[in-house]
Amino acid sequence: MVAEHEATRPRSQVTPRTVYTVCFTALSVLVLVALVMRTRMALTLVGIAALLSLALEHGVSWLERRKLRRGLAIAVVLTAALLVLAAMALLVIPAAVSQVDALVQQWPTLWSELREERALRVVNQRLRSLGWAQRLEQATPELAGTLPSLLARAIGGLVGVLGGALSVFFLVVFMLSFGGGLLRRALDLAGPEHRLRYVRVMRNVYRATGGYLSGITLICTINATLTTTCLAVLGMPFFLPLGIASGFSSLVPYAGPIVAGGFITLLTWATGGLWKAVTVLVYFLLYGQLEGNVLAPLVFKRTTHVNPLVTLLAVLFCAELGGVVGAVVAVPVAATAQIIARELLLFRQERRDASPHQAPP
Repeated sequence: MVAEHEATRPRSQVTPRTVYTVCFTALSVLVLVALVMRTRMALTLVGIAALLSLALEHGVSWLERRKLRRGLAIAVVLTAALLVLAAMALLVIPAAVSQVDALVQQWPTLWSELREERALRVVNQRLRSLGWAQRLEQATPELAGTLPSLLARAIGGLVGVLGGALSVFFLVVFMLSFGGGLLRRALDLAGPEHRLRYVRVMRNVYRATGGYLSGITLICTINATLTTTCLAVLGMPFFLPLGIASGFSSLVPYAGPIVAGGFITLLTWATGGLWKAVTVLVYFLLYGQLEGNVLAPLVFKRTTHVNPLVTLLAVLFCAELGGVVGAVVAVPVAATAQIIARELLLFRQERRDASPHQAPP
């Protein structure tokens, strides 16, 4: 009876092999997370370079279709991109320096005018009653002592940015030159039954990235046009360079227009007065909400075929995980994840449809 009971009892499906597989998978995930956390800067630089190389690849492919050799096409596209960046820098940087200089010169007068405002006087009296003025005076020597360290950090950060820009440039060059061959060799390792699927995924990701680049270009253009028009109507000097700088701020969703709006509001206050600054501030508050919640999701829905809700969620979560860079690459990441998920669901559907026609084992 005992033997019959043991024979009829179902065998456990949890085998040692299953336990080893689960443990190895969990350990691999932990190692991958630790590796990502340790190499965030390198991954950031590689991601930026990959996005730029995909953007420039469209121009390189266009020149190749015009019977131009790939090496020469890469040189032409990179030279044109560097010339455009240099022209933008020559147009924006001198005007920004002039505006900042005006802000620095006018700041004592502006601060004295601001302190005369009734609301600020009430706040200042309240702070004095709480003893904050004495605390600030006591903290001044300590703040002065930290200035050299802050300056050293600023210089180190500038050197790091220049080094990162140089690394990204060479990564873009090598990705454009050798990335295609590397992908082709990787596809050759795949089986013939899956090769077409991998090619389809890569082609869709390439198209989605191109759609994202065209969409972000349209959003930056709209931002630059509206801001330039607003500043020109208010009679601001250097309205065109400031409008172009505001357009570039749309590369960073949500935070970019807010930071640019605060900076341009201060410049407007220094050169145009308080009421013009208030007008510019209201404009940027309204436009920031319009761009982040309406314009960008609708544009990316048409260019990358990503649902607006998915776009908003991707920007929020990627910005939380990766900061500014995460916010910039949020839409391409969401589009890539959507393409891969759709392909996996299609693969499962094909297997489910083919399973009834297969012979039983």
